[in-house]
Amino acid sequence: MAASTSILSLKILENMFTPVLQNCKNIRKLKKIHAQVVKFSLSESSYLITKMVNVCEQHEELEYARLLFKEVSEPNIYLYNAMIKAHTHSHLYVFTIDLYKQMLKDPIFPDNFTYPFVLRSCGALSSLNLAKQVHGHVLKSGVQSNIVIENSILDMYMKCDAITNGHKVFNEMTDRDVISWNSLIYGHIKLGQMKRARELFEVMPEKSISSWTAMISGYTRNGSNEDALHIFRMMQLTGVKPDWISLLSVLPACTQLGALELGKWIHFYAEKNGFLENNSLSNALIEMYAKSGNINQARQVFDKMLQRDVISWSTMIVGLANHGKAPEAIKLFQDMQKTTIKPNKITFVGLLSACAHSGFLEIGLKYFDSMKNDYNLNHGIEHYGCLVDLLGRTGYITRAFELVKTMPMKPDSAIWGSLLSSCRTKGNLEMAVIAMENLLELEPEDVGNYVMLSNIYADLGRWDCVSKVRKLMRGKIMSKTPGCSSIEVDNVVEEFVSGDDSKSFSREVYGMLELLALHHQTSLKLNIL
Repeated sequence: MAASTSILSLKILENMFTPVLQNCKNIRKLKKIHAQVVKFSLSESSYLITKMVNVCEQHEELEYARLLFKEVSEPNIYLYNAMIKAHTHSHLYVFTIDLYKQMLKDPIFPDNFTYPFVLRSCGALSSLNLAKQVHGHVLKSGVQSNIVIENSILDMYMKCDAITNGHKVFNEMTDRDVISWNSLIYGHIKLGQMKRARELFEVMPEKSISSWTAMISGYTRNGSNEDALHIFRMMQLTGVKPDWISLLSVLPACTQLGALELGKWIHFYAEKNGFLENNSLSNALIEMYAKSGNINQARQVFDKMLQRDVISWSTMIVGLANHGKAPEAIKLFQDMQKTTIKPNKITFVGLLSACAHSGFLEIGLKYFDSMKNDYNLNHGIEHYGCLVDLLGRTGYITRAFELVKTMPMKPDSAIWGSLLSSCRTKGNLEMAVIAMENLLELEPEDVGNYVMLSNIYADLGRWDCVSKVRKLMRGKIMSKTPGCSSIEVDNVVEEFVSGDDSKSFSREVYGMLELLALHHQTSLKLNIL
């Protein structure tokens, strides 16, 4: 009778604290409730501690949740599940696995709510051995199989790059939904197997916006930008409305192909649907406009942003620098310094590049030193490259060469190429030979380097060396990669490769070029007369 009364009293007390915990808005209030729980000797109540752990999860106070958990000598399945869920949602996957192991030792038997989080943690850790062990536990546990757990197992194997295991799970599933198909497709995309991913995509019975987005981003990451645009257009034709993630996925393809008209449409669509509140999408639009030559439009997007992060500032500064707008880039950096946003290495690449393009030597040197002195950022090879370019452009060739020799890392082809360009411009051909010889070591198969070295020797009148270089070129049987360009017409991007006349409209294009050349020649003759 006394035991029954004790249990009844416990339930009454637990029910008394329940509404208070449900209305708990912050950790400070939770700690006050915790003090009362201790006062009433309820620290061992798995029921109350579970609710307190849920509050900790909402406020990302996982360390406090662990302290609460340790107070319970015999936690039940609900408390374990709450702890496992909280740590998985906070991406503390190692803690999730440790809790799972502790759970098995107690022993508390996992249920349908336990395994999805444990399986997700195994996938996030990319541990195939652990994944196989937990999969074995699921099969032996007697837990009723359901599509959530099966999808979790499939997703786990895909994240561990275990394609064969994933296909086996997929083939054995009695029911498959769009998540099942997406997981399988994602696994192939992750490994760069776009052909196989496309085959699965074409036969899947139902496609979600995530399916389309996965294919678009997969093609973009693999450099198949035309395919990315094609999938995006197919998605629109099927009546699927893009979300901000799909727009973000296709924008890099627009940037690479110079598909400005599609980029403008994405901008209009995003603005109309309120997607520009997302910084990532606005940042991608700034980059697209800047790289497509429309720096003013990029600035308009930047100026309209309500919240800017370091990527916003850096992308805009780099864009201004690449368009030769050094004063604007420097002014923008000064505006950034007035905010709480700290610059990163990319920010300084833009600044130093701007100074190099405009010959602002003293300002460039000041920013180079400021990286380390004011922001504790280590100089990368790209920053040394900008400084070498700046010194070379302003005529300090010897100083640039000394910097190259004393760099803490080995100079790459970009740095030697920058020094070479400065040497030729300023007439320092002896040092140009040194730069060129280093370029040949780094890029022995690049025929352009040999052509340039031959020209340098010719400028010096060293015809014996010219002959040797040309003989070396013939011996290597090199071929120069043909140049290519692309143009967008009627929302279709066409790529043109030098010497390729295989396109159906090539004759018309070449005819128009000949007409333009003839017109130019005629204009020159008239001007002379």
